[in-house]
Amino acid sequence: MKVLVTDPISDAGLARLRDAGYEVVTDYEVDTEGVIEQIADVDGLLIRGTEITREVFEAAPDLQIVSRAGIGVDNIDIPAATDHGVIVANAPRGNVRAAAELTIGLAFNVASQVPQAHQRLIEGEWAKDDITRSELGGMTVGIVGLGRLGQEVAWRFDNLGLDVAVYDPYLGADRADQMDAELLELDELLETVDILSVQARLTEETRGLIGPEEIDRFEGDFVILTSRGGIIDEPALAEAVESGRIKGAGVDVYSEEPPGEDHPFMDVENIITTPHLGAKTRNAQVNVAVTAADQIVDALNGELVKNAINVPSVEATAYPRIRNYVEVAETASLVAMRLFDGRVEEIEITYAGDIADEDLDLVTAAVFKPYGWQDQVVNAPARIAERRGIDVTESRRRETKDFRNLLSVTVSDGDDSLTVSGTLYAGEDPRIVEIDGYRVDAELYGYILLSRNRDEPGVIGTIGRILGEHDVNIASMSNARESIDGEALTVYNLDDPIDDDVVAELLEDDRIVDVTLIDLEQ
Repeated sequence: MKVLVTDPISDAGLARLRDAGYEVVTDYEVDTEGVIEQIADVDGLLIRGTEITREVFEAAPDLQIVSRAGIGVDNIDIPAATDHGVIVANAPRGNVRAAAELTIGLAFNVASQVPQAHQRLIEGEWAKDDITRSELGGMTVGIVGLGRLGQEVAWRFDNLGLDVAVYDPYLGADRADQMDAELLELDELLETVDILSVQARLTEETRGLIGPEEIDRFEGDFVILTSRGGIIDEPALAEAVESGRIKGAGVDVYSEEPPGEDHPFMDVENIITTPHLGAKTRNAQVNVAVTAADQIVDALNGELVKNAINVPSVEATAYPRIRNYVEVAETASLVAMRLFDGRVEEIEITYAGDIADEDLDLVTAAVFKPYGWQDQVVNAPARIAERRGIDVTESRRRETKDFRNLLSVTVSDGDDSLTVSGTLYAGEDPRIVEIDGYRVDAELYGYILLSRNRDEPGVIGTIGRILGEHDVNIASMSNARESIDGEALTVYNLDDPIDDDVVAELLEDDRIVDVTLIDLEQ
């Protein structure tokens, strides 16, 4: 068998592959197009930063696994891999310690201005009276994102004597208490902590999470970013540090890498920048290389791949029967997540009807995709949820009143809950048929606009007029009400998105309580 390695890794990883008897081809200069040219007879692919697109999988009839020597897999088209039956795996633990130690090191350097003092000294300037160091002891650090890296960072800051506060919308209060951390909403965290340390994964939900308004709201002294670029608005952070409103920042990752000479961070004295060194320690490089190589060996030997992200564990004969329910599950979960006001403490997945007898691991996995944990978590959703303090239950029953099959996702904070249900029309047409107790009929394409409004004459006409004035076409509409003159829920399938100005115009009508736009094209 043949393994292609597209990025430099430790020799220990290469040795594992060669010891297993594989032909190992290393090409550290190759880009995506180059991979496509070489992939036809490749059985295993070991990468770090190389982008692996759908075109790669389409050109790879023998490919069984893509193994990334690191944690992030945003450079791999995971749905495409799943479509082609290719396992995607990562090395989630091998470099977490290295990234956590860099985070702490940046915090110390930013607070003590060590790089600035060093630079001025080697330039012949004795700046002892100009540089005032800050002590971390007694400060409060606010951590955004409490995944593996966030937990490692929180543990280290706690042991250094700092108070720890966290923001993670998918973290339960009990889990935060176990870590001796205070769980806060983002606005409150920004207004109370001294150090903001961003460890969130980059997803559609976290992209731009710390924007100009959040930077303005931050009342602390220091910002540390070591997870992924694109989460913090870089020009806004640069301006805040340059003006002195924020004392300093330490940054290891950027929205585009490498950053250009005109990047806003490059000219700000009190922003310490490093070239994405989070995983670059000798120990980490060996760990991730060996883990990634071992996973290729396991996959090619037909054994369990421990850190597989997308293993489609369903028999080929059963897959056509459950395939479209994957889309139903993902959309129902996305709608529930967007509409629920509380912090999710519990997730219940219910299957009713004939589908209850099927192998549904792949469908259950899709419920977790909108949360940004992984793209197709098949082997570990319950474990991930448990680590975040969320109770997950799955129930099945053969009886269902109105539909042959019904899939329901219920999210709850322990007191309030919200349920979204879906089914297939004619066995193949996915629909959302219930939202928070309202019977609806929503197709799963384009953009879904959800409007909560009073059940009064003219409301639907007003919404249609406003959308029409902005050249937004309504493809279909479904309206449901709780009672005459009560509250109604209207679901519009739109061909085009709407911007904040359209939302604001809709909400100017007192009869419209709330509107939510959900993009199903992402």
